[in-house]
Amino acid sequence: MKSEIFEKIIRIEGSKINIKPPKKIPQPILSPSREGFDSRNIYNPAVVKEKGRIVMLYRAESKKDNLTGRIGLAISYDGINFFRHPEPVIEPEYSWESVGVEDPRVVKVGKTYYMTYTGYDGKTARLCLATSKNMLTWKKHGPIFEDFEYEKNNIRGWTKSGAILPKKLEKGNFKGNYLMYFGDSNIWIAVSRDLINWEYIKEPVLSPRGGYFDNVLVEPGPPLFEISSGITLIYNSAGRYKDGLKYKVGVAIFDKNSPNRLIARTENPIMVPEYEWELYGHVNNVVFVESMVEHENKLLLYYGGADRYIGLAYWTTDL
Repeated sequence: MKSEIFEKIIRIEGSKINIKPPKKIPQPILSPSREGFDSRNIYNPAVVKEKGRIVMLYRAESKKDNLTGRIGLAISYDGINFFRHPEPVIEPEYSWESVGVEDPRVVKVGKTYYMTYTGYDGKTARLCLATSKNMLTWKKHGPIFEDFEYEKNNIRGWTKSGAILPKKLEKGNFKGNYLMYFGDSNIWIAVSRDLINWEYIKEPVLSPRGGYFDNVLVEPGPPLFEISSGITLIYNSAGRYKDGLKYKVGVAIFDKNSPNRLIARTENPIMVPEYEWELYGHVNNVVFVESMVEHENKLLLYYGGADRYIGLAYWTTDL
């Protein structure tokens, strides 16, 4: 995936990234339903453009149970007004996801859709994989990293948030492999020949920074894409402030030939919580981007607001 719009709006000077923040639509584009599987919270969506339509897969929580996620589906022709499928397309089935299936990210390679999502069993979060030909029925392939050796919150094997580059690397030390950045404290990379079986690299490639907006944690946002300067990762982050934790969004650029080498990174966030529905919700002070798509000369960013709503921000070359 390449983005001509993003190429035009970003400037890299040494290790610094200059980019204007995207413009937000002031109101949520999707809110919880009155009843049903998405009646408590609806957030953290993946989107794919297919035959001129925007297909969204979103995390949903119900008022009637304590599951932390099901995956719902919605379709739009203009990118703003969505029609929801009446039932979830992915629900918890197996022991590793017994409490919830969460936070999808989707890429299409060939005729197959590949979804990374989080399976949660009430104790450990595990990055999982599912595939589909139609986005309605999904085959689950289970946790991706059964042997992940690092800990979070004293829990070994905790993994989340997988952002894939939907093409094989053409040069460099991982030539011929697909690439994924993952993690929700630090960010690691993993490589794969077939998009199903992945091998992670032990050293993180992006970490929190003291004194910056991302001083507590970093985790990948939308699927990866390329610009002339390198591989682009839009990432989510948390920073600690006097009035608590705040989730904001940054950008990092990595070397195409050595995708574990960071080239540049934003010193300031490109998105911050500001509207009431981003400041107050299931988790306060959150903007959390998981998808990006080009549509009608705009670069659309879909995100969760306060873990309760779905919002839309966008870039154009006019900003």
